[in-house]
Amino acid sequence: MINVVVVEDNDTIREGLIILIDGTDGYNCLAAYPKCETMIKNVKKLNPDVLLIDLMLPGISGIEGIKQVKTILPNVAIIVLTVYEENDNIFEALCAGANGYVVKKAPPAKLLNAIQDAYKGCTPMSSNIARKVIDLFQQKKISNNEGINPKFKLTEHEKEILNKLVEGDSFKAIADSLSVNLDTLRLDFKDIYKKIHIYSGSESM
Repeated sequence: MINVVVVEDNDTIREGLIILIDGTDGYNCLAAYPKCETMIKNVKKLNPDVLLIDLMLPGISGIEGIKQVKTILPNVAIIVLTVYEENDNIFEALCAGANGYVVKKAPPAKLLNAIQDAYKGCTPMSSNIARKVIDLFQQKKISNNEGINPKFKLTEHEKEILNKLVEGDSFKAIADSLSVNLDTLRLDFKDIYKKIHIYSGSESM
């Protein structure tokens, strides 16, 4: 059972997510909130597996909410709900601690798959976001004069994954080309996201 908490200020979308999650075997919506403040007060007690959060919220923003949740529950998987897939806010959210994102208008099956992927490891990213990740590590390499713990740098294997994303390869195509299964690739993405969080300063190095 994957236990999910939702933060979405649009009543119709929020209620739809509750119905979808609770109505699907293997998924459970622990709680749904219209704003971050209430969620933050309750998230430790709820201890969800996955947090599904909108970015454009009244009061505390989704990005700030992600940062606060990560200090309370460092291991929770966080998925951003977004209107536009190619958005700088998504990258900022990933740097803040999110593990993936899904477009609000995505088909129900895709949204459920995103929750499951985040629960298992991490969701794949678009070519646009992959390019931003590569740029992030390149900038850090220059600004820090390579004085960073090697275990926090991208491996050649991880660089290859990101470059294939930039080129437009699908999640399955990347797994096939690297001769790994999807679960292994999810773990690779998990490591990449972890390094994004470290490089962007949301976790201690």
